[in-house]
Formats: sequence, structure tokens, C-alpha cells
Amino acid sequence: LLRWQHPKQGMISPTKFIPVAEETGLIIPLGWWVLRAACQQMQQWQQQFPQRPLVVNVNLSIRQFFHPDLLAQVCQVLAETGLPPQSLKLEITESLLVRDHSTMLTRLLQLKTLGVQLSLDDFGTGYSSLSYLHHLPLNTLKIDRSFVQQMLSDKQCRAVIESIVTMA
Repeated sequence: LLRWQHPKQGMISPTKFIPVAEETGLIIPLGWWVLRAACQQMQQWQQQFPQRPLVVNVNLSIRQFFHPDLLAQVCQVLAETGLPPQSLKLEITESLLVRDHSTMLTRLLQLKTLGVQLSLDDFGTGYSSLSYLHHLPLNTLKIDRSFVQQMLSDKQCRAVIESIVTMA
């Protein structure tokens, strides 16, 4: 996750500045910058450690995901950095799934066709309909920490996690 090292305030959590970036639309250029920087860094690490299969996860905001240039931007960044598509995993959140379902599914399939990996983050906190899971071309389903943190002490949380894992 992106962090902001402010010269006077120190480290600023993304929970403080990402909502402002979303509201103002700055999340789009910020998101492209993050994608490019992450891919450049991963390409450097792959050259430095060629014996290890490394993957970088990058969060996409809802605005970024539904931006008309999403596919072109991802292709451009991969081409510029030389990063193989399978070394990039894009993370989306459940809130994205309640938007335009056909556009969302088309975008996911296009990204998957490129060879990019896809992850659904914070599963269980939003829409959480299990009916759409088998339609989505996902590589990873990340169960929200609110369930995971309690799974050892709360039998119900553990049962929910076990059910999600079985269905996924």
C-alpha cells in the first residue's frame, strides 16, 4: 500500500489521503504513478534475483478500474518496464462488484487475457455475494482481516472462513 512520507507530519496512512485523492480525481494519476513505480521496482528485483518467481500486487481504485484507459495504461506500463504480465497482480475490492457488472466482467477478462493476475481484496466486507465468484477470473481471494484475526478465538468466524475457502 502506498504511504506518504510528509516532511513535517511524518508517515501519513493511506486511510487519510486516499479518500481525498478519490474525491478530487487525483487517484487516477496517482494510481498510474504507483503502477509504473511498482512495475519498475519489480523488474529490477527480477533482474537482481532471477532464480525466484516474484509477483507485485498493486491495488486499483474503482475510478482507475472503470477509467476508459485502464487496459491501455496497463499495457503501456508493462511494455515500458519490461515486466512480464504474470508478474503483476492487480487487486480490486468487493465494492467494485456492485457497479456496472458487464463492464466489470469485461475489464477483468481483458486483464486476464493480457496475462495479468487478479485478486479480490477484503472479501466479506461489502457485497459478498457468493453467486458471482464462479464468474470472475480471479487468481486470489483475500478474506478480510476482520474474519481472519478472530478465526482462532471465534468458531463462527472460523466456520465462515472455512466455507469461503471451500467455495472459492
